[in-house]
Amino acid sequence: MQYPKSLIVVVGPTAVGKTAMAIALANHYRTAIISADSRQFYNEMSIGTAKPTAEELKQANHYFINSHSINDEYSAGDFEREALIKVSELFKSNDHVIVVGGSGLFVRALCEGLDDLPKAPDEVRAQLNESLEKDGLIALQERLRAVDPENYEFMDYDNPQRVVRALEVYEATGHPISYYQKNQKQCREFNIITIGLNTDRAMLYDRINQRVDLMMQQGLLEEVKSLAIHRNKPALLTVGYAELFDYLDGEISMEEAVARIKQNSRRYAKRQITWFKKYGNTTWFEPNQFEKVVEFIDHQVGQ
Repeated sequence: MQYPKSLIVVVGPTAVGKTAMAIALANHYRTAIISADSRQFYNEMSIGTAKPTAEELKQANHYFINSHSINDEYSAGDFEREALIKVSELFKSNDHVIVVGGSGLFVRALCEGLDDLPKAPDEVRAQLNESLEKDGLIALQERLRAVDPENYEFMDYDNPQRVVRALEVYEATGHPISYYQKNQKQCREFNIITIGLNTDRAMLYDRINQRVDLMMQQGLLEEVKSLAIHRNKPALLTVGYAELFDYLDGEISMEEAVARIKQNSRRYAKRQITWFKKYGNTTWFEPNQFEKVVEFIDHQVGQ
């Protein structure tokens, strides 16, 4: 069914050029951008999350960037509720709204809704968080891989919050989280057009490596030092932050930390591509194919 309003969702791996495409589309359709990046919500995290620059933020109105503090508990379900309200507001004056992000769970939350997962007892979550702090993320990742190997391939398993949540469900019910993910889409009264950006893998990996070098030049280490008091927050146990905390703890050299950020970013990009190829009706383009993207969107809306 065609609706009069359209949500244009730009997805793809890290560093591929999603921000530039989203801004170009927002300007073309004279509309605003909703960020669906699980770390760019946080005001305190900027360099390591590759937020749009101040100049880029001036080029189009952005929502859900710098919208929360790292001290706030903010879930994909929270984002779903708040983003749907914002989309409804924006549709009052726009026929199109742009969504951009590489966080598959948050994109899915907005476009399809989330499955109603069982709530684990507080003590189960507390035990898992204690294990995370004591034994590290790798130990929990191995537990998750053992209980849910099929779903593990598509998970953002470098995100400790999601690993803990998946294990919570298993520990509380005896079933893996994929058992409860029925993929029953909730009805959205707007069109959803999903644009995937991807490019040659060697070129993408080179862009990732260059981005990490730029982050270091921009002061990522200083940003990480400033967040040391919050280091056990799930958002800071992720790529770009966890490795530098290891450096600050004297566990690895700076050279090794930077190399690990690059490697883990490349691994994350590979999983993003896998997830979005599995997800929904994504149509793929090179990041420089703006005209083709617009032509495709207009054709979809005109059908």
